[in-house]
Amino acid sequence: MAEYQADPQVAYVVPDRLNTPKADPNDTEYSKQWDLFEATAGMNVPGAWNTTTGTGVTVAVIDTGYVAHSDLAANIVGGYDFIADTAVAVDGNGRDSNPADPGDWYNANECGSGIPASNSSWHGTHVAGTIAAVTNNSKGVAGIAYGAKISPVRVLGKCGGYDSDIIDAITWASGGTVSGVPANSNVAKVINMSLGGDGACTSATQSAINAAVNRGTTVVVAAGNENDNVANHSPGNCNNVISVAATNRSGAKASYSNYGSLVDISAPGGQTSTGTANGILSTLNSGTKTPSTENYAYYQGTSMATPHIAGLVALMKSANSSLTPAQIESAIKTNARALPGSCSGGCGAGLADAAKTVQAVSGSGGSTGGTTFSNTTAVSIPDNGSAIESSIAVSGRSGNAPSTLQVGVDITHTYRGDLVIDLVAPDGTAYRLKASSTSDSADNVVTTYTVNASSEVANGTWKLRVQDVAAQDTGRLNSWKLTF
Repeated sequence: MAEYQADPQVAYVVPDRLNTPKADPNDTEYSKQWDLFEATAGMNVPGAWNTTTGTGVTVAVIDTGYVAHSDLAANIVGGYDFIADTAVAVDGNGRDSNPADPGDWYNANECGSGIPASNSSWHGTHVAGTIAAVTNNSKGVAGIAYGAKISPVRVLGKCGGYDSDIIDAITWASGGTVSGVPANSNVAKVINMSLGGDGACTSATQSAINAAVNRGTTVVVAAGNENDNVANHSPGNCNNVISVAATNRSGAKASYSNYGSLVDISAPGGQTSTGTANGILSTLNSGTKTPSTENYAYYQGTSMATPHIAGLVALMKSANSSLTPAQIESAIKTNARALPGSCSGGCGAGLADAAKTVQAVSGSGGSTGGTTFSNTTAVSIPDNGSAIESSIAVSGRSGNAPSTLQVGVDITHTYRGDLVIDLVAPDGTAYRLKASSTSDSADNVVTTYTVNASSEVANGTWKLRVQDVAAQDTGRLNSWKLTF
């Protein structure tokens, strides 16, 4: 291109870009799904569909189960009912392989003194529709990752659900073993938990989440609806999760949404107090107690924001199956846009942008992000002397380092061929970045090396070791960094 542009006979040189159809889905209610496409506070989902629709990815919706709906049925695969307490289950038995939602209605005071009666919510079905409702079927709503599959995992029934059931559900959904429960044939690479309770994240819940993430499953959870700091509410305050706050149609924090430094990202959750149509429309059932006819309804909540992110994760995993949960979280944050409205207390990295994030992880634009650790303390490199070392302490990571660990090096030197450079992992394993060379007479080493460090634990003290092995030239390590 540069050669053509330098030719005075050439008027211009531009890329010959590929163009694709931009038709909207033909789903009859799609125009009401502002959360997917509106410029102000939508999540820019249609722009991602040209790259991926989520094919090949299973999302476990750990929730109330699934009530049959023709706009979702084709994307439902096997799940499980983990509710052990028959009073909570209300389906006549304990744990079994049928995750059907019989209804979670209750009478006044049945779930505690002063708690009013409630109709059945069909909550899990609403959440599932946002993620993967069947799309381009001339009916109903569009799902964010409509090529993905939903595995309904039932843990919530009358009055809620117990930690013990949720913990086993996390384990099973991510491919772990649960005593007395058959192996999961639909292992999920994404878990959606639009649920929560008060208090700290228990060690039991945290252990289950850590194990799921170590198996390669991304865990997406609701920050909660108490207009309180998420630090007070589990599992939104657990580590190793993507904690999601909710925004309204103007892009501000929804009035009910929790907030705080533990929130990772925001997504549309709706706010029906400003008008029903300002909620999130998805698949539901008209039954007030037991299942009746299928329908669609507007809900609001961080429960509705969370499946937006779970759907985005499914799109990302479909576009790039090698992504780790840490890389997924990093890319979502890096490619978010500033919140269009206000948020007091902390709403994470901003409003998620599906198109930009998918472009980033599929290599067609955006930024893959990555958490960077650096050391900017300069160290002199003695001429033809012993090696110098510079350390970086890495913390807050989960599992092992990536297979594409980026090592950025900035060295001033008058004959770089004299230099030998190694990355030293926390366990002492050395990775040779650069060997010496008598024919490399150029100045300086300012570059980024890629290291397959997937066999190394990420957390710990990493070192850069630099040695000048020949006489007459001097240098200085100015800085170096690790990007996971």
